[in-house]
Amino acid sequence: MIGGNMDLFKVKKIWEKFITTGDLDDSLDSDIASSWLRSKNAAVDPYGGVCNNILPQEKVAALIRRHRHMIDIARPFMTNLYRFVKGSGFIVMLTDNEGYILETFGDSQTLFQASDLNFIPGALWTEEEVGTNAIGMALVLSKPIQTSAAEHYCQKHHSWTCSAAPILDENGMLLGILDLSGPSEMTHLHSLGMVVAAVEAIQEQMKVQRKNHELKVANIRLKNVIKIMSDGVITLDYRGVITGINPVAKEIIGYETGKIMGNHIKELVRDEVVSRLLSNNEPYNDVEVLLSTDENKTYCLSSGTPITDDNGEIDSAVIFLRPAQKMQKLVNRYSGAQASFHFKDIIGTSEEITNILKLASAAAGGIYNVLLEGESGTGKEIFAQSIHNRGLRRRGPFVAVNCGAIPRELIASELFGYVEGAFTGARRGGRPGKFELASGGTLFLDEIGDMPLDQQVTLLRVLQDKKVVRIGGDKVTAVDVRIICATNKNLEEEVEKGNFRRDLFYRLNVVSIRIPPLRERREDIPLLFNYFKAKIATEWNVSFKSVDNEAMTLLKQYDWPGNVRELQNIVERIMSTVESDAITAEHLLSLLPGQNLNQPSHRSIKTGEAVCRQNRKKVKALAEREHIMDLLTQHGGNVSQVAREMGVSRNTLYRKMHDYSIRN
Repeated sequence: MIGGNMDLFKVKKIWEKFITTGDLDDSLDSDIASSWLRSKNAAVDPYGGVCNNILPQEKVAALIRRHRHMIDIARPFMTNLYRFVKGSGFIVMLTDNEGYILETFGDSQTLFQASDLNFIPGALWTEEEVGTNAIGMALVLSKPIQTSAAEHYCQKHHSWTCSAAPILDENGMLLGILDLSGPSEMTHLHSLGMVVAAVEAIQEQMKVQRKNHELKVANIRLKNVIKIMSDGVITLDYRGVITGINPVAKEIIGYETGKIMGNHIKELVRDEVVSRLLSNNEPYNDVEVLLSTDENKTYCLSSGTPITDDNGEIDSAVIFLRPAQKMQKLVNRYSGAQASFHFKDIIGTSEEITNILKLASAAAGGIYNVLLEGESGTGKEIFAQSIHNRGLRRRGPFVAVNCGAIPRELIASELFGYVEGAFTGARRGGRPGKFELASGGTLFLDEIGDMPLDQQVTLLRVLQDKKVVRIGGDKVTAVDVRIICATNKNLEEEVEKGNFRRDLFYRLNVVSIRIPPLRERREDIPLLFNYFKAKIATEWNVSFKSVDNEAMTLLKQYDWPGNVRELQNIVERIMSTVESDAITAEHLLSLLPGQNLNQPSHRSIKTGEAVCRQNRKKVKALAEREHIMDLLTQHGGNVSQVAREMGVSRNTLYRKMHDYSIRN
């Protein structure tokens, strides 16, 4: 009771003085005093007290529906609270968070007396409506309140004592008010205590029901997620007995669910990793396992996660299954192992390019290896992708490897893969090589002339046997791969120099296609220039620019040491820098070294080759930079780990990071 330490007769005298003169006695409880002032400022009639703000019946019904959840939880506790005061002239009531009365329990005589004040469902029992009262103050102060007799602002309430406490959610938001009201002469502090206890019980029950609801919803969601997952899922109890299986797992195993449920997982998977999962609480990830039933045997990638209780004891476990073939397709898909170019994407009508297209198209229909020769920038990978897309393996993966961009010490693991523990820093579960990923499709070995001699031996053996063994492993995996190679070197000369194995050269050079440099098909330059110009104008949303005859002549006279790639770069620079609608020869002079309007001077082949070598170095450096950044991400920034995996010292790695502006 707010005024519980003050004689109620004295409070009556203070009230009379305040109503008459507006003066407040300092001895009055500050919360009561503040409420009286709020009531006076709201123009509440101190001699009134009858609530006139009552909702119509249809709105009362809607209000109850809106708060049905709170009412249903509160009702048993309201009933119990009333049992303690039954027959003593008390009523129990519940309001919403605005102060509208929702439900009442009480002695019939007391309820009848309360109805004279419109103390009924649908009435708004706030300070602004009926002055100082326990419900209104609890709404304002958001804490338990008891008001008795003259502590009420309105005289008609002086025969009442009211105890109210706010009902809050877990975030402290007000949901409603629970109130116990009765005769003022029955004022006791334990009345407020009972209300507070009932509110605490209501809040706890609401919390329990909310958590139960969340668990129920989460369980439904989990079941639905498991059901629609693209991976197979098997759930186990602490013993390893199968308790659940989703449709994908059923399909992978090839067994009816009824034949699997209740069986021990060891009857299905005999691999040691599953045993360690249950016995040692040891998870595993992407391990190849054999699923064995009476009717079927299937290899797949599996991951397992134990679930422990609060004591760290295994409660259950979940096993995920992914068919190896499916995983291979996914890896190919998301690693860019697809060919997007076709022969129709190769621009040119010159005799040179027309003859090459006929030869490449004919080669596409075969299964033999193809060697693409040509300077940097001539479009060797576009030809490789086009051959793949025209061939019998077009539905399979297209995996490209730049042999010149991979550090020497990583070529073997990149091509052939490795098993877990093969070397320091090897990924858990191992990793398949490009040969495995390309199985059923095409493996494009770009810059094959840069492959170290020691790795050429291994490559030759794989090409002969069509089998690979991952580094550190002993399992032989058959691969069905078509090889397309590309080089900007003269491999025959490299063979004579001892830089390239003769037997490997003959194995790769079944069909040789030399892609001519741009200077040998100058009539294609206008076509290519206009093609790139239109493509860039569309992609960049810039205006289409015309080219005058003098500028086009200059383009055709230039030697293009960087070939088609350089031409595309020039077009991009022109489209981004030239503001006028027409491209003139003057615009090209600063972009084409060695050219002038009066006397064209072609760059030498030697200069072009130097540019190509420079470009190759840039590409290799870029690839190495990306590789280092990937390893740093994979190993959480651990420089020592990355250095070990690359086979270099920490100082060498730090130097490379500095050269490539890599921040860790």
